[in-house]
Amino acid sequence: MSLYCAHGSVDTDFSAEQLKDLLAESLAKLGQRSSVLAVPPDQSREHSRAGVLTRYAWEYYGDRLKAVLPAIGTHTPMRPDQLAHMFCGVPLELFRVHNWRADVETLGELPAEFIREQSEGQLNYTWPAQVNKLISRGGFDLILSIGQVVPHEVIGMASYTKNILIGTGGRESINRSHYLGAVYGMERIMGRAETPVRTVLNCAADRFLRHLPIVYVLTVVGRKADGGLAVRGLFIGDDVECFFRAADLSLKVNFEIVDEPIRKAVVYLDPNEFHSTWIGNKAVYRTRMALADGAELIILAPGVREFGEDKGIDALIRKYGYRGTPATLEAVNANADLAGDLGAAAHLIHASSEGRFTITWCPAHLSRKEVESVGYQYGDLEAMLRRYNPAELRHGCNHVDGEDLFFVANPGLGLWAHRSRL
Repeated sequence: MSLYCAHGSVDTDFSAEQLKDLLAESLAKLGQRSSVLAVPPDQSREHSRAGVLTRYAWEYYGDRLKAVLPAIGTHTPMRPDQLAHMFCGVPLELFRVHNWRADVETLGELPAEFIREQSEGQLNYTWPAQVNKLISRGGFDLILSIGQVVPHEVIGMASYTKNILIGTGGRESINRSHYLGAVYGMERIMGRAETPVRTVLNCAADRFLRHLPIVYVLTVVGRKADGGLAVRGLFIGDDVECFFRAADLSLKVNFEIVDEPIRKAVVYLDPNEFHSTWIGNKAVYRTRMALADGAELIILAPGVREFGEDKGIDALIRKYGYRGTPATLEAVNANADLAGDLGAAAHLIHASSEGRFTITWCPAHLSRKEVESVGYQYGDLEAMLRRYNPAELRHGCNHVDGEDLFFVANPGLGLWAHRSRL
């Protein structure tokens, strides 16, 4: 087990050249590799710098980099224009598409007793370690898992083993892990490196992935004072120390404690990154611990055109809506379709306010009827953009037309909380 790179601090701002040099130095430590697979996230995590790091890996290995498998999980496969934008010149013929319903292999299974223990007695099912067959059977002598460690609603801190076991996972592994996180409680999980879901994934990796040549390339990305982004850390290794070091820095960089509970929050979703409420509800997940009871959350979503990235999940969201934990658990118990897609059920729980605050979605491509049918309030995007112009708001506290509001330019980059909810 080795740690090849561990550089960064809360004030670090790596240049592109520094990132390239650090990656090259780390890859050189691995020795000669002749068949390399890169596994980065998709465009919903573009700010991770995984795109440019994948390009640097391709430049380093040349034709020895045989394939790139974006770890899309249940997300819609990336379009050619999205691939070209994010991966900066990497040949499109190298990219493969992960089909989470069909292209996976089960490598082993964690017993129901273990899941019952992790869920504090609430769940009683096994957990299958599933990965894309390209990973398990591709014959690669290096698998580069590239991603960003940042607070996450399902697992506590994103990336590391999640990128492989969920990002290239299968229907059962994704659904059951997401549901574990939901029933355990999102607010007990977010921003923590050690959680029940993380324990499950790391245990599965130790048991079933150890024979695979996986090396993790992890970034920590923060916001600068001028609103721009900075890579604060780069950690490269093949074991959990790499992840824990990145998570420790991410907690310092990405976790923001607000002085007072927020009464009104406005969150902007970049149209290049957010196309669905499935991903865009990071606006809910990442701010909920900072919102006061009775608060108003407004989500500006110029690129959102669907609920679920997957057609089956989209249909379930439209059918059951974001009604809160009791209603969702009741629906799971009473309906085979939702019980058969526990990841969708988990999302319905995560993205509800549980009646504690209002959520107003302002999407460009969903109607008022559609938005209100799933339990949200609807806002006209053009009117809201005139009132809350993202180009004129600064990250954090603002005063607009006599009202105070808290502005979040990208919910995927952080976690906000008031001490009373920690």
